[in-house]
Amino acid sequence: MLIVVARRAVYMIVTLAVVSVLSFAIIAAPPGSALSQKISQLQSQGGEVTEAQIAALKEQYGVDESWFTQYGKWISGFWHGDFGFSFTLNEPVGSLIWSRLGLSLLLSIGALLIAWGLSIPLGVYSATHRRSLPDNVITVIQFVGVAIPEFLFALVVMTLAANYLGADVGGLFSSQYENAPWSWAKFTDLLEHLWIPLVVIAAGSTAWLTRVMRANLLDVLNNQYVQTARAKGVSERKVIWKHAVRNSLHPLVMTFGTTFPVLISGEAIVSIVLNLPTIGPLLVNSLLNKDMYVAGTILLMLSALLVIGNFVADLLLTVIDPRIRVGE
Repeated sequence: MLIVVARRAVYMIVTLAVVSVLSFAIIAAPPGSALSQKISQLQSQGGEVTEAQIAALKEQYGVDESWFTQYGKWISGFWHGDFGFSFTLNEPVGSLIWSRLGLSLLLSIGALLIAWGLSIPLGVYSATHRRSLPDNVITVIQFVGVAIPEFLFALVVMTLAANYLGADVGGLFSSQYENAPWSWAKFTDLLEHLWIPLVVIAAGSTAWLTRVMRANLLDVLNNQYVQTARAKGVSERKVIWKHAVRNSLHPLVMTFGTTFPVLISGEAIVSIVLNLPTIGPLLVNSLLNKDMYVAGTILLMLSALLVIGNFVADLLLTVIDPRIRVGE
């Protein structure tokens, strides 16, 4: 087992190294640079940019250095927590990411727990009450949840919350708590604002996972060992939850490795609509402005979540199904 874990760790390190090179190269590939964006910004503000100022900006941002030199400086800084400097925001990349990562993880983990907590019982109920009225209602909600765009759903939820619930929509804090130090009142205010983005982000995943759970359980219920357990007099509740549901969780566990990074990056549009200070809008703005150190760092972190999530999913599969042997 330790040998398999060590081998997978080596694979993950190699994968992340390749991803870091590719992401940095793709971001730097289009014409122009963050320097040109900076110069255009200064010129749009009515200022004259002289050659001396351009030379100073080039030296500051290191754009005259080769691509390999820029990449080497960026990746070597990871060992001591230096992820580079943001060209457009004039701040260290580390401070930009750490200030937003906590809220991004809170939203993503909360949405993941909601999606799994709802999709499993709803999928089980829908499969065990096939073609009933509740099953038809759940199916319609599933299709609507998968089909509706997240930004449109965010606008609908914001409108309903503002008009019928009197909620303060947009942002995660009220105006008096935005820059205030943490306190119980600020935490309570956060919870009052948090339910809207959680509902929006979790809706699509819940609808899709419920559909997957229903389809898998319907297939498992027709297997021979389920019929044998029923013939032996095992209670229906035990047959479903101990035998059928356990073997129906395989596809859901397999998607765990991809769900977490997708939630963090996929909430970008929702965060923009709801004005949330999370990682998603920061990634979008860095890609638009060719802020390569910010974009490259976020992409590498998302890739790390992907490979680690897949590794955790493999371990979870060995727990729920003893027939699976890691490394075989």
